[in-house]
Amino acid sequence: MPPFPSPTKAWHSAAYPSISPTRPEISAKGKTILITGGGTGIGAATALSFAEAGASRIALLGRRSQPLLDTAASITKSFPSVSVFTAPTDVTQQDSVAAAFADFLGTTGKINVLVSNAAILGPQDAIADVDPVEFIDAIQKNLQGSLHVAQTFLRYAAADAVVIEVNSAAAHLNFGPGLASYGTAKLAIFRLWDSVAFANPGLSVFHLQPGIVATAINKEAGGVEASGMEDHVSLPGNFSVWLASPEAKFLKGRFLWANWDVDELKAKAKEIESSAQLSIGLAGWPFQEKIDWKFKSVESAARTWN
Repeated sequence: MPPFPSPTKAWHSAAYPSISPTRPEISAKGKTILITGGGTGIGAATALSFAEAGASRIALLGRRSQPLLDTAASITKSFPSVSVFTAPTDVTQQDSVAAAFADFLGTTGKINVLVSNAAILGPQDAIADVDPVEFIDAIQKNLQGSLHVAQTFLRYAAADAVVIEVNSAAAHLNFGPGLASYGTAKLAIFRLWDSVAFANPGLSVFHLQPGIVATAINKEAGGVEASGMEDHVSLPGNFSVWLASPEAKFLKGRFLWANWDVDELKAKAKEIESSAQLSIGLAGWPFQEKIDWKFKSVESAARTWN
């Protein structure tokens, strides 16, 4: 049985054949990929998965230079045909993000897949006890980083680009009082990227709970220890390759857990597409379904509100 309520009977803790980067159906051949937080953990594993899937160019952005170089070297060793770019980048600084994108893409380059993965945990005190300045500062840094990445990405995005926003189940579940700042930030980031998707319907934006992976943030939060569960880092890496493929198009805009079985999700494609399933909204009432017909385009929505 799945350890959490799940829309699929199968629950995965490691990569499996249906999301293998070697499947021709989900190939990333010729694609340009940019990953923030790409030096370690989920970002690094995702870069390796896209390299295995045949991506032609991969950019790794992160705060520390050496992990970026180490991951780049690992990719080059295993996949010498893949061009790997690295740039020490502070996503909370707009100039730093803009410079990294420009160095990678020049004036004419386009991004096919963005994996927005950079984040900080923030203070782990309950709201009653937390320092307000630290609480707000962590939310601001997380949201600010995502905003800078989103704004810069939109200047370079291919017309049919894919965004995989690495989020957290903390955006829609209360795991404990110590994750209040982080959960608040993650819910805000969901809404930020959801707004990007609304304004740019040609893009495919996915929100991803990557699993319980022993990353630096997870270790800081004690997630693996507290849950007694651990997912292999290859799971979100390969799941992201699948999300960037045509097979996952029916899930654009949805909040997804990497643990869910993609074959079972595909079997429910029509049901999911015609409902508000796997979305964050007003629970207990199909609110989005009731208003979608009014807003078939950004222009009609703007005319309605104005």
